[in-house]
Amino acid sequence: RREVFEARAFGASVADGGDVHFLVHHDMNKPLASRAAGSLVLEDTDEALTFEATLAPEMRSVGYVTDFLATLAAGLVGGISPGFRVPQGGDMVKRSGTGIMRVVRSADLIEISAVTKPAYPAAQIEARNWTPNHTPDPRNISAVLNRWRA
Repeated sequence: RREVFEARAFGASVADGGDVHFLVHHDMNKPLASRAAGSLVLEDTDEALTFEATLAPEMRSVGYVTDFLATLAAGLVGGISPGFRVPQGGDMVKRSGTGIMRVVRSADLIEISAVTKPAYPAAQIEARNWTPNHTPDPRNISAVLNRWRA
């Protein structure tokens, strides 16, 4: 079974301005950024769902943030996984070769998580303004989800 997302599947959810969190491993107790805090910007285009998260300076001394930045720098965390709900009628299932494929046409985005192994291998995270030989300044860390469409 495979799953793909149509272009702009999160478009309505992104446009409504509701709060979405950027988390560590889908853990709501480990937020890194959010729309409500003004530290997460989302865009859903024909090519991909993208986001930019800015970690607040106050987060620098938080243990799980330090751990996250270290695992990101070590290359142990590099994927992105969205947390979403598909409303009734927002998807369809069709045959694809010998299997089936779920096509998500519309979904409510709840959160985006940095993960060790993403369900969608093309969903990757990158840190900007990163110098590998020193601890990065969290004010300059941004995450970008590239090539998220299958």
